[in-house]
Amino acid sequence: MKKVLIAHDIHVLLGQDNNFLDRTDLQVFVAATNDEMLKVHRAERVDLIMTKLVLPGLASEKLFNLIREDPALRTVSIIMSCANDPKAIEASSRCRANAVLLEPLHPVLFMAKAQQLLDIAVRETIRVLAGVTVNGLFGNEAFYCRTRNISTTGMLIETRKRIAEGTRLYCQFHLSDATRIQTSAKIVRSTKQTSGEGGYQYGLMFTDVAPEVKQLLVDFVEAQSRRSGPGCP
Repeated sequence: MKKVLIAHDIHVLLGQDNNFLDRTDLQVFVAATNDEMLKVHRAERVDLIMTKLVLPGLASEKLFNLIREDPALRTVSIIMSCANDPKAIEASSRCRANAVLLEPLHPVLFMAKAQQLLDIAVRETIRVLAGVTVNGLFGNEAFYCRTRNISTTGMLIETRKRIAEGTRLYCQFHLSDATRIQTSAKIVRSTKQTSGEGGYQYGLMFTDVAPEVKQLLVDFVEAQSRRSGPGCP
Protein backbone atom coordinates (compact mmCIF):
# COMPACT_ATOMS: atom_id res chain seq x y z
CA MET A 1 0.00 0.00 0.00
CA LYS A 2 1.22 3.48 -0.92
CA LYS A 3 1.21 6.22 1.71
CA VAL A 4 0.46 9.85 0.85
CA LEU A 5 0.91 12.87 3.12
CA ILE A 6 -1.08 15.95 2.09
CA ALA A 7 -1.06 19.50 3.41
CA HIS A 8 -4.49 20.38 4.77
CA ASP A 9 -5.09 23.22 2.29
CA ILE A 10 -4.21 20.93 -0.63
CA HIS A 11 -6.51 18.20 0.69
CA VAL A 12 -9.41 20.68 0.83
CA LEU A 13 -8.64 21.85 -2.71
CA LEU A 14 -8.63 18.31 -4.09
CA GLY A 15 -12.05 17.58 -2.64
CA GLN A 16 -13.37 14.95 -0.30
CA ASP A 17 -14.87 12.74 -3.02
CA ASN A 18 -11.76 12.56 -5.19
CA ASN A 19 -11.73 9.07 -6.73
CA PHE A 20 -7.94 8.91 -6.82
CA LEU A 21 -7.52 9.54 -3.08
CA ASP A 22 -10.33 7.06 -2.34
CA ARG A 23 -8.37 4.15 -3.82
CA THR A 24 -8.07 1.15 -1.51
CA ASP A 25 -4.34 0.89 -2.26
CA LEU A 26 -3.65 4.37 -0.84
CA GLN A 27 -3.34 5.43 2.80
CA VAL A 28 -3.78 9.20 3.17
CA PHE A 29 -2.47 11.39 6.01
CA VAL A 30 -3.26 15.11 6.40
CA ALA A 31 -1.09 17.72 8.16
CA ALA A 32 -1.78 21.42 8.78
CA THR A 33 1.81 22.49 9.50
CA ASN A 34 5.33 21.61 8.41
CA ASP A 35 6.08 20.36 11.93
CA GLU A 36 3.21 17.88 11.59
CA MET A 37 4.53 16.91 8.14
CA LEU A 38 7.89 15.96 9.60
CA LYS A 39 6.32 14.08 12.52
CA VAL A 40 4.02 12.02 10.29
CA HIS A 41 6.75 11.23 7.77
CA ARG A 42 9.13 10.07 10.48
CA ALA A 43 6.45 7.77 11.87
CA GLU A 44 4.94 6.48 8.62
CA ARG A 45 7.73 6.75 5.97
CA VAL A 46 5.28 8.01 3.35
CA ASP A 47 5.82 7.56 -0.39
CA LEU A 48 4.58 10.98 -1.49
CA ILE A 49 4.22 14.41 0.09
CA MET A 50 1.81 16.90 -1.52
CA THR A 51 2.30 20.35 -0.03
CA LYS A 52 2.64 24.13 -0.43
CA LEU A 53 5.73 26.30 -0.18
CA VAL A 54 4.19 28.37 2.60
CA LEU A 55 2.83 26.50 5.61
CA PRO A 56 2.84 27.35 9.35
CA GLY A 57 5.68 26.16 11.53
CA LEU A 58 9.10 25.08 10.29
CA ALA A 59 10.23 26.80 7.09
CA SER A 60 9.66 24.55 4.07
CA GLU A 61 13.28 24.85 2.90
CA LYS A 62 14.53 23.68 6.29
CA LEU A 63 11.94 20.90 6.48
CA PHE A 64 12.84 19.37 3.12
CA ASN A 65 16.57 19.78 3.65
CA LEU A 66 16.13 17.72 6.83
CA ILE A 67 14.18 15.11 4.88
CA ARG A 68 16.60 14.94 1.93
CA GLU A 69 19.62 14.63 4.24
CA ASP A 70 18.10 11.79 6.28
CA PRO A 71 18.78 8.35 4.71
CA ALA A 72 15.59 6.95 6.23
CA LEU A 73 13.37 9.76 4.88
CA ARG A 74 14.98 11.01 1.67
CA THR A 75 13.39 8.59 -0.82
CA VAL A 76 9.97 10.26 -0.57
CA SER A 77 8.61 12.00 -3.69
CA ILE A 78 7.49 15.60 -3.22
CA ILE A 79 5.00 17.77 -5.12
CA MET A 80 4.96 21.42 -4.09
CA SER A 81 2.80 24.33 -5.16
CA CYS A 82 3.93 27.94 -4.97
CA ALA A 83 2.93 31.44 -6.06
CA ASN A 84 3.69 32.36 -9.66
CA ASP A 85 6.52 34.78 -8.94
CA PRO A 86 10.33 34.49 -9.25
CA LYS A 87 11.08 34.55 -5.52
CA ALA A 88 8.60 31.78 -4.70
CA ILE A 89 9.79 29.65 -7.62
CA GLU A 90 13.41 30.05 -6.52
CA ALA A 91 12.51 29.16 -2.93
CA SER A 92 10.64 26.06 -4.13
CA SER A 93 13.66 24.92 -6.14
CA ARG A 94 15.73 24.94 -2.95
CA CYS A 95 13.26 22.51 -1.37
CA ARG A 96 14.37 19.82 -3.85
CA ALA A 97 10.84 18.79 -4.77
CA ASN A 98 10.25 16.33 -7.62
CA ALA A 99 7.68 18.68 -9.12
CA VAL A 100 6.69 22.31 -8.55
CA LEU A 101 3.26 23.46 -9.76
CA LEU A 102 2.34 27.13 -9.98
CA GLU A 103 -0.74 28.58 -8.29
CA PRO A 104 -3.64 28.95 -8.88
CA LEU A 105 -3.52 25.18 -8.78
CA HIS A 106 -5.64 22.94 -11.00
CA PRO A 107 -6.64 19.93 -8.85
CA VAL A 108 -6.75 17.47 -11.74
CA LEU A 109 -3.23 18.27 -12.91
CA PHE A 110 -2.01 17.96 -9.31
CA MET A 111 -3.53 14.48 -9.11
CA ALA A 112 -2.10 13.48 -12.49
CA LYS A 113 1.39 14.33 -11.25
CA ALA A 114 0.74 12.42 -8.02
CA GLN A 115 -0.27 9.32 -9.96
CA GLN A 116 2.86 9.58 -12.07
CA LEU A 117 5.20 9.89 -9.06
CA LEU A 118 3.50 7.08 -7.19
CA ASP A 119 3.78 4.95 -10.33
CA ILE A 120 0.39 3.41 -9.69
CA ALA A 121 -0.52 0.93 -12.38
CA VAL A 122 -3.15 1.95 -14.87
CA ARG A 123 -6.27 -0.07 -14.04
CA GLU A 124 -7.62 -0.43 -17.57
CA THR A 125 -6.25 -0.25 -21.07
CA ILE A 126 -5.15 3.27 -22.00
CA ARG A 127 -6.74 4.75 -18.86
CA VAL A 128 -5.53 8.24 -17.90
CA LEU A 129 -6.43 11.13 -15.63
CA ALA A 130 -8.06 13.97 -17.48
CA GLY A 131 -8.86 17.57 -16.64
CA VAL A 132 -11.82 18.76 -18.65
CA THR A 133 -13.16 22.31 -18.67
CA VAL A 134 -16.73 22.74 -19.85
CA ASN A 135 -17.43 25.69 -22.14
CA GLY A 136 -21.01 26.78 -22.72
CA LEU A 137 -23.61 24.92 -20.67
CA PHE A 138 -21.69 25.03 -17.38
CA GLY A 139 -19.53 28.08 -18.09
CA ASN A 140 -15.84 27.60 -17.31
CA GLU A 141 -16.14 24.87 -14.69
CA ALA A 142 -13.38 22.31 -14.23
CA PHE A 143 -14.26 18.76 -13.20
CA TYR A 144 -12.56 15.42 -12.67
CA CYS A 145 -13.01 12.41 -14.93
CA ARG A 146 -11.29 9.23 -16.09
CA THR A 147 -10.97 7.83 -19.56
CA ARG A 148 -12.02 4.32 -20.44
CA ASN A 149 -10.20 4.42 -23.76
CA ILE A 150 -8.70 6.88 -26.19
CA SER A 151 -8.12 7.00 -29.93
CA THR A 152 -6.71 9.48 -32.41
CA THR A 153 -10.19 10.98 -32.93
CA GLY A 154 -11.71 10.98 -29.45
CA MET A 155 -12.09 9.28 -26.10
CA LEU A 156 -14.62 7.76 -23.71
CA ILE A 157 -14.73 9.41 -20.29
CA GLU A 158 -16.40 8.62 -16.97
CA THR A 159 -17.57 11.29 -14.53
CA ARG A 160 -20.29 11.98 -12.00
CA LYS A 161 -21.00 15.27 -13.76
CA ARG A 162 -24.15 15.39 -15.88
CA ILE A 163 -23.52 17.06 -19.25
CA ALA A 164 -25.74 17.46 -22.31
CA GLU A 165 -24.86 15.87 -25.62
CA GLY A 166 -23.44 18.42 -28.02
CA THR A 167 -21.60 20.30 -25.28
CA ARG A 168 -18.17 21.50 -26.37
CA LEU A 169 -15.31 20.95 -23.95
CA TYR A 170 -11.75 22.06 -23.47
CA CYS A 171 -9.69 18.98 -22.54
CA GLN A 172 -6.36 18.89 -20.77
CA PHE A 173 -4.92 15.55 -19.71
CA HIS A 174 -1.79 13.43 -19.39
CA LEU A 175 -1.28 10.17 -21.21
CA SER A 176 0.14 7.24 -19.24
CA ASP A 177 3.65 8.19 -20.38
CA ALA A 178 3.13 11.70 -18.85
CA THR A 179 2.74 13.38 -22.26
CA ARG A 180 0.48 16.40 -21.83
CA ILE A 181 -2.42 16.83 -24.28
CA GLN A 182 -4.56 19.96 -24.73
CA THR A 183 -7.40 20.05 -27.24
CA SER A 184 -11.10 20.81 -27.68
CA ALA A 185 -13.81 18.16 -27.98
CA LYS A 186 -17.55 17.67 -28.39
CA ILE A 187 -19.82 15.18 -26.60
CA VAL A 188 -21.37 12.97 -29.27
CA ARG A 189 -23.01 10.32 -27.06
CA SER A 190 -23.79 9.70 -23.38
CA THR A 191 -24.73 6.73 -21.19
CA LYS A 192 -25.86 6.64 -17.55
CA GLN A 193 -24.01 4.01 -15.53
CA THR A 194 -26.16 1.52 -13.63
CA SER A 195 -23.38 -0.38 -11.86
CA GLY A 196 -20.10 0.33 -10.04
CA GLU A 197 -19.74 3.89 -8.78
CA GLY A 198 -22.54 5.18 -11.00
CA GLY A 199 -22.26 8.42 -12.89
CA TYR A 200 -22.06 8.84 -16.66
CA GLN A 201 -19.98 7.82 -19.66
CA TYR A 202 -19.49 10.29 -22.50
CA GLY A 203 -18.09 9.71 -25.94
CA LEU A 204 -15.98 12.70 -27.00
CA MET A 205 -14.91 13.61 -30.52
CA PHE A 206 -11.81 15.78 -30.68
CA THR A 207 -12.25 19.04 -32.62
CA ASP A 208 -9.77 21.60 -33.92
CA VAL A 209 -6.84 19.31 -33.10
CA ALA A 210 -3.44 20.91 -33.68
CA PRO A 211 -1.16 18.85 -35.97
CA GLU A 212 1.42 18.30 -33.23
CA VAL A 213 -1.28 17.07 -30.83
CA LYS A 214 -2.67 14.76 -33.49
CA GLN A 215 0.79 13.24 -33.95
CA LEU A 216 1.18 12.69 -30.19
CA LEU A 217 -2.14 10.84 -30.14
CA VAL A 218 -1.21 8.76 -33.18
CA ASP A 219 2.14 7.80 -31.64
CA PHE A 220 0.52 6.92 -28.32
CA VAL A 221 -2.25 4.77 -29.80
CA GLU A 222 0.19 2.96 -32.09
CA ALA A 223 2.49 2.24 -29.14
CA GLN A 224 -0.44 0.83 -27.13
CA SER A 225 -1.47 -1.33 -30.08
CA ARG A 226 2.03 -2.79 -30.40
CA ARG A 227 2.09 -3.47 -26.67
CA SER A 228 -1.25 -5.31 -26.82
CA GLY A 229 0.01 -7.52 -29.65
CA PRO A 230 -1.88 -9.16 -32.52
CA GLY A 231 -5.27 -10.57 -31.76
CA CYS A 232 -5.78 -8.46 -28.63
CA PRO A 233 -8.89 -6.24 -28.40
